[in-house]
Amino acid sequence: MDITKVTRQGRKLLKLKRCGAVIVAAGSASRMGGIDKIMAPLGDSPLLLKTVRVFQDCDAIKEIVVVTRPDLIVPVTSLLKGLDKVTAVVAGGKDRAESVNLGLNGLSEKVKLVAVHDGARPLVTWQLIDRVVRAANSYGAAAPAIPVKDTIKVVQGGIVRATPQRKNLYAVQTPQVFDLDLLRGALKKAAEDKAEITDDCSAVERMGMSVKIVEGDERNLKVTTPMDLAIANVLMEDML
Repeated sequence: MDITKVTRQGRKLLKLKRCGAVIVAAGSASRMGGIDKIMAPLGDSPLLLKTVRVFQDCDAIKEIVVVTRPDLIVPVTSLLKGLDKVTAVVAGGKDRAESVNLGLNGLSEKVKLVAVHDGARPLVTWQLIDRVVRAANSYGAAAPAIPVKDTIKVVQGGIVRATPQRKNLYAVQTPQVFDLDLLRGALKKAAEDKAEITDDCSAVERMGMSVKIVEGDERNLKVTTPMDLAIANVLMEDML
């Protein structure tokens, strides 16, 4: 028996649910030394445009909502003109969780899965997006991650308190993809509990939901500092 053929046939039987994307680009870029990273040049285009184009080119994504700062609504809308999957550009909230919620409200009623992505991760590939969407389609929640290379220390008051085993530690990236209703409920519960969540997976994990980890990409870095932007420009040239 050809196991590969059977596996491929089995995958075809699981219909891919309609997936929308919420791209969060509403941060203040406080660590960029005065550079507005979302509009900063990356190669021949602004960084945000690079990010959104990848989702535009991914067949697994059917519609896109971009969340940005109120002062960038007009320029971002103009920047993304012509990308037909972009259905809305909306203003963000006081924190990431509220911004994601506002983005979710911009999706159509047809959407069953949502991919939440950092606007400042422009080197994501459509292949990575597709992998995570398909995992979430099966498991309800999925995220890309890569094993950490450095030894991690738990530090309190300048003193090392613990050294977790590195083999169990992963750096989680975006897009993080979820059943839409699951994420809505998880974010609502976190807000009611005034819980501090560092990413969308954290909100879902609080609900007792397991998140499927898929292989991430070391090039899928988040631009947080001017050095990150310089590295992204070099990596982008290698990816062309």
